[in-house]
Amino acid sequence: MAKHHHDHHTDIDWAAMAPQMEAQAELFQPLHARALAWLGREVTEPGLIVDAGSGPGVVSCLLADTFEGARVVAVDGVEPLLERARARAERHGVADRFGTLAGELPDVLDQLDYPADLLWASRSLHHLGDQRGGLAAFAERLAPGGTLALMEGGLPVRFLPRDIGIGRPGLQARLNAAEEEWFTEMRASLPGHVAQAEDWPALLAAAGLKHTGTRSFLLDLPAPASDQARAYVAAYLSRLREGIAESLDATDRSTLDRLLDPDDAASVHRRPDVFVLTADTVYTAVRTS
Repeated sequence: MAKHHHDHHTDIDWAAMAPQMEAQAELFQPLHARALAWLGREVTEPGLIVDAGSGPGVVSCLLADTFEGARVVAVDGVEPLLERARARAERHGVADRFGTLAGELPDVLDQLDYPADLLWASRSLHHLGDQRGGLAAFAERLAPGGTLALMEGGLPVRFLPRDIGIGRPGLQARLNAAEEEWFTEMRASLPGHVAQAEDWPALLAAAGLKHTGTRSFLLDLPAPASDQARAYVAAYLSRLREGIAESLDATDRSTLDRLLDPDDAASVHRRPDVFVLTADTVYTAVRTS
């Protein structure tokens, strides 16, 4: 699951998106690997790790690789995604200490057999209407001394220069602005929505946790893009075209159509200047009692 630079519909068919989600998560593995390496220096020898909102389990398996003695439980509300997570754990040789739990956050966490020593929540909290209440529920499922690692915020993804030679320069900035509006509407439409300033350290403190660190991690895949990166950008733009097209003017919609047309030399499938650049931020906090 993800914020504005990863999803673009208020009604998202997560099961249908599963292959795309897994491919995207694999593309983002260098960023997550650096984040988990940092987390590995912050957290020592956890027994139980919970990936809250795991999706297809790419990061869940990275958690198992980073913390070799830990048991990892991938938690998600979409069973087809958990099927992919289990298959991935088998392929990576960590199935003997890997489990899944299907259900909606945060209530499904009540089904855990033990409190978590590390709870990783990457862009899942913002899918809960009441983010403050969600953080409190996460905190309650931590063991004393346990760590919550929250990945939220950062920078929107960029993948094209300011002037791409077609349409009006500055398309990327206008897409980002439209996405922010979409994200605000998505949040407002969630059941039990509570407007909340996104001061994550303050919210972690309000949940009874001690904020211990903040670090941002860069994904920098320069041009010329790999086929995997091009596929990600094309899928990203396709979701934008469906989700926010009405908020764009006719010129920008036409530019998007050209960028998505594989037969057009100016498309992201063929143009040489496509890149992927973004940053994600992780906040850590500890349950002290």
